[in-house]
Amino acid sequence: MSAPHSPNTPTREETDPRTVIYGFVNDTEDDDDDMDYVPALGGSDDDGDGDDGDEGNMSYHDAAEIIIPRELAIEFAEGEEEDEDGEHEDEEEDELDEAESAISDWPIYISRSQILQLLSQDGIGRILATTYTTRPSRNRNPRAAHLDDDDDDEDSDPGNGYDPVVPRRRRNRGRAAFQTVPSEEGKELMNAGNFGSSPRSSDTIKRKQRLSYNLMRRELGLGSDGRQKNANRTLKHNMIPESIADTIIHYNARCYSGQFSDDGNFFFSCAQDFKVRMYDTSNPYSWKYYKSVLYPYGQWTITDASLSRDNRFLAYSSIRSIVCLAPTDPDDESEPTLLDFANGSHNPRGYHTYFGIWSIRFSGDGREIVAGTGDNSVYVYDIERRQSILRIPGHEDDVNAVCFGDSQSPHILYSGSDDTTLKVWDRRSMGDGREAGVFLGHTEGLTYVDSKGDGRYVLSNGKDQTAKLWDLRKMMSKEKADKVDIGAHTTRFEYRSTAYDESTYRPHPHDCSVVTFRGHRVLKTLIRCHFSPPGSTDSRYVYSGSYDGSVYIWNLDATLAGKIDVLKATRNSRPRDPNLLAETFDFHGRSGGAWMTCVRDASWHPNVPMVAATSWNGWGTSQGTCTVHTWNDGLEEDEAEPRVGRRVNAELRHDARLYRSSSRARRQFSEDDLGND
Repeated sequence: MSAPHSPNTPTREETDPRTVIYGFVNDTEDDDDDMDYVPALGGSDDDGDGDDGDEGNMSYHDAAEIIIPRELAIEFAEGEEEDEDGEHEDEEEDELDEAESAISDWPIYISRSQILQLLSQDGIGRILATTYTTRPSRNRNPRAAHLDDDDDDEDSDPGNGYDPVVPRRRRNRGRAAFQTVPSEEGKELMNAGNFGSSPRSSDTIKRKQRLSYNLMRRELGLGSDGRQKNANRTLKHNMIPESIADTIIHYNARCYSGQFSDDGNFFFSCAQDFKVRMYDTSNPYSWKYYKSVLYPYGQWTITDASLSRDNRFLAYSSIRSIVCLAPTDPDDESEPTLLDFANGSHNPRGYHTYFGIWSIRFSGDGREIVAGTGDNSVYVYDIERRQSILRIPGHEDDVNAVCFGDSQSPHILYSGSDDTTLKVWDRRSMGDGREAGVFLGHTEGLTYVDSKGDGRYVLSNGKDQTAKLWDLRKMMSKEKADKVDIGAHTTRFEYRSTAYDESTYRPHPHDCSVVTFRGHRVLKTLIRCHFSPPGSTDSRYVYSGSYDGSVYIWNLDATLAGKIDVLKATRNSRPRDPNLLAETFDFHGRSGGAWMTCVRDASWHPNVPMVAATSWNGWGTSQGTCTVHTWNDGLEEDEAEPRVGRRVNAELRHDARLYRSSSRARRQFSEDDLGND
């Protein structure tokens, strides 16, 4: 208990450094005639009933203050995150540490209102779990979401039950915490030659050099050999495809992914009707329908597909442990071969375990397939042996994306997971099952991973509405990563049903990414990002689909180089089918009766300035499209054939009924009316 003080004696609030540091102030009026008696928590159990007598018999109104363990009071009041080495993230808090050590033997006091807050859900959660995160519904309120979050307002929230604490240096949050654009690190990469050539000024006069001017200089052979070679490469930089679509391929099911082959002669698209459609694109401006293959007994949709480097086989997956392997030869009508990834040396007794496959990739030599699965693992399947030869249970949540680090070697693997980590695996040193390194920086789960193919750079998309570029030379070691509590830096944002609130964003304290790209929306589905190809873009860009119906294209310094508006290009491009139930809602409350577009995947042609975007599209995104966009030097009209804006069905057959407006589409039409789709 503490002694009473006389009117001439300074109060505890005036002299006690704990009040200055922690802001613990008694919320009852000081009475000079009252004793500041403080009953102890957890007194003796005198009645023998198993309850602590003092705690059970007193009420919050019987005592002005309660002694609690000092460590808990400091943790609860300060709410400051510490890194895994036990040091505070803010350097200014060293002064507070010195003051704390000076009063380490003193009891810590806490007011009634703070006790009530301590016993609330947030307070109990902080005591019982180090990885505690609040409910998603509360995350919309930055003040209520985390007690250790810094408010943008100097005033305390009167509804949170706290007395104001002494201000400390505030860490940025929301948009204020976004990385600077343009990125200095990205500028260095753009000028280093790893991502294309940099334009060189031919004279001291700054002028806007159009393509025709550059072509004239090339034809005249002006400049040295080095300048001419550089000019030839930089000609491709401004050939970003236009928003207007040359061709709109309509599907009667949502389209999930579509990619060109490495040589550009082949394109495939995967739809929710469990069909993979193949097209001959040897003439990129005149596609030809090739063939379709089916996934038998699929679940929900085809999740991913991958083409072997020789274009002979196509592997495709669903939310099952089985991958289908089909020949691409149009004359080969055989059924696809079923590859069961649950069958392997990791399962010696042959027990079938259920898991879905979210991502697959062919190895460079075509002998193996790597898969990311719903059982938090990475699998490597040997096609010749017909079994999985490696299972890596290396994540704490679904593995949404996998790829090989080097197109020429199967040794290096990348895996991105809903646990927010991107991990690097070297199969040459997997004796103890440990990863070679870890990339931390995303604050929500990863949706896709793409390798540049040079064994150095990798790109990822995340539910925190960012795409990130990583350098293997800057990855974190496993020993250091194991000290980081990855659950403490994520809100586990539910991207399928909630719009992302940027005001709740806080940067990851251990972010080791090189460049962060923003502007697109990663919502509803696992949206994909890619490196642009060297042949048609000089490796100058990275790009991604987006929930808002666009393809975003960034320079390496994180500035926006261009945007392909697929929503604008496809809006009302087919009449509404009254047989389709499309009463969904988007995050803005608009009914599924409106035309909506979500670009899930996009592929840049390796040789020509062309992007093919595969989308959920149509009335309430109930159907799908694959749109072909080409560079047209800023012109919206084209006199060449085929004319821009051509609308075709999945087999590239022209149908005049696709041009009817929705107001004129009064009669019902069946799938056969649009061709055998």
